[in-house]
Amino acid sequence: MQNRYHWAGAIALTTIFVTTSGFAAQSEAELIAQAKITKSQAEKTALAKVPRGKIQSAEIEKEHHALVWSFDIVRPESKDITEVLVNAKTGKIVSFSTETPAAQAKESADDKAASNH
Repeated sequence: MQNRYHWAGAIALTTIFVTTSGFAAQSEAELIAQAKITKSQAEKTALAKVPRGKIQSAEIEKEHHALVWSFDIVRPESKDITEVLVNAKTGKIVSFSTETPAAQAKESADDKAASNH
């Protein structure tokens, strides 16, 4: 009897780990299929928010329980990066923030550390 509970607990923990650790994450193609706003449409929306900006990187992801197009935008007169999140279902900007080079380096180091675990 005790062994049955042990296995049930192990299965439950494995399920939680797989779901929260990203192993069950959707592929980029699956996320794009869910989007109602194309990457091109979202880029126009994001660039309208950052005058003279150029997109450095773009991805589709689920963030804060919403499907978003995420853009890192650079401007020639600044070393800061502006991150603009555009809701991939409505086309509305859901987040707009600027990161300094120091903040970018910290985020990169944090991402690297998280991927090593």
